[in-house]
Amino acid sequence: MTTFLILAAGLAALALLFILIPLLAPPPAAGIAPEQLNLALFRQQLAELDADLANGKLDQTRYEAARADLERAALHDLAPPSPAAAPGTHPAPAADDRQVRWVVRGIPLSPARLTNWGLGLGVPLLALGLYLGLGDAGMIGRMATAPQLAAVTGHGEGGSELPPLDVLVARLEQRMTEAPDDAQGWVMLGRTYFALRDAANAERALGRAYALTPRDPEVILAYAESIAANHDNDLTGRPAELVSEVLAMDREHVTARWLAGMAAFQRGQYQSAARAWQQVLAQIDPASEDAGELRALIAEAQTRAGIPVSLAAAPATAADVNAAAAPPAAVAAGGPEAPAAADEAEAPAAADQAGNGQAANDQASNDQAGGGPTIEVSVSLAPALAADLPPQATVFVYAKAAAGPPMPLAVQRATVADLPLTVQLDDSMAMLPTLRLSAFPEVIVGARISRSGQATPQPGDLEGETAPLTTADSPQVTVLIDQVRGDD
Repeated sequence: MTTFLILAAGLAALALLFILIPLLAPPPAAGIAPEQLNLALFRQQLAELDADLANGKLDQTRYEAARADLERAALHDLAPPSPAAAPGTHPAPAADDRQVRWVVRGIPLSPARLTNWGLGLGVPLLALGLYLGLGDAGMIGRMATAPQLAAVTGHGEGGSELPPLDVLVARLEQRMTEAPDDAQGWVMLGRTYFALRDAANAERALGRAYALTPRDPEVILAYAESIAANHDNDLTGRPAELVSEVLAMDREHVTARWLAGMAAFQRGQYQSAARAWQQVLAQIDPASEDAGELRALIAEAQTRAGIPVSLAAAPATAADVNAAAAPPAAVAAGGPEAPAAADEAEAPAAADQAGNGQAANDQASNDQAGGGPTIEVSVSLAPALAADLPPQATVFVYAKAAAGPPMPLAVQRATVADLPLTVQLDDSMAMLPTLRLSAFPEVIVGARISRSGQATPQPGDLEGETAPLTTADSPQVTVLIDQVRGDD
């Protein structure tokens, strides 16, 4: 950014030179005075009259009349300056062609010269204002990282198409082997693995970035999310500890507050989750789509906590964020995150205030399950793939949006020993309150056998999926696991 500003200022100064040099130059030397020109013209015309008289072209009467006219014209043109004019100056021109002039430090300024000054100074200032209002300062940073991206992709500006992501990942892995201390390179690699839904490698790459830059909030949070993604999106434990590190550095960090609320929600500390999210809500645009989703999360947490409306409106405090971010071990030890211990008494306290918080939660869950669509899924395994499968291998039966976020809308877990089996998917199995079956008109139902037990798809997993189907009809579908997931 500094280099850009220096270059812009230099170019502006160079452009101003073309305007200021003529403006600052001294005025041109004066030519022949009008009085001298008129006198020379009078003498020439008088000589011509004398010649005509001598040659007989004019008689005496016409000669004297012409001479009188010539003398009157000369007297008018050679009239002395007015008394107000200083000696050596010329008479003021007529009012219709008069130009008002000022003198600043010896430089005469006419309206035309003032206009040039205004343009010379105004145009650069106007250009700067337009850039600040309409320009993209972030492009400077992207241009700075362009060589790094070009080195990874192997394509410059003249490249036609980018290679596939797996080729880019291989090149970036090779580059990180050559430059293992490049923290931003590890971050780029980790996010690329995230795009490929490879949580294990994303955690590995972002762990290297965290080891190199342990005080960078964005790197810490990306590492926390990668750990969670590698453990069924569970933010408790180590991810919550990392979120606490960020909150210790920046209590106002929006993403850290949101993740702290989600970790508390997953631990069943709904009151702390709701209040942490209320702080996030106060920091974002209330009319944005994110704000609407956040209100739904807050309402869900409040419903599960059995918080009355009067208590739900209470503002969040720093202790609430501590409670949301604190891992359970810290609560038990009574460490700096000990305010989270208040959540241990949260359920009975909320029950006393709301009448019966747990009953309200059960009723809300029943309403949630009964009010939305239900999909009955029959899952079976192709006999050709059944060999060498351990009975305890995990089976995930899921429904995801046909067009929307990749996160499952409903998930059921089973084992290979349970196959063939029939399960029901509904809104009560949603991973997030805002991502439910009832929120999407079309979904894809699938089943996957994970040898590692991880929710994130891995090469070698066995899977099968249906075509997109409509949720409004509460369909019954059959899923045959007959495919082996490749390295894509």
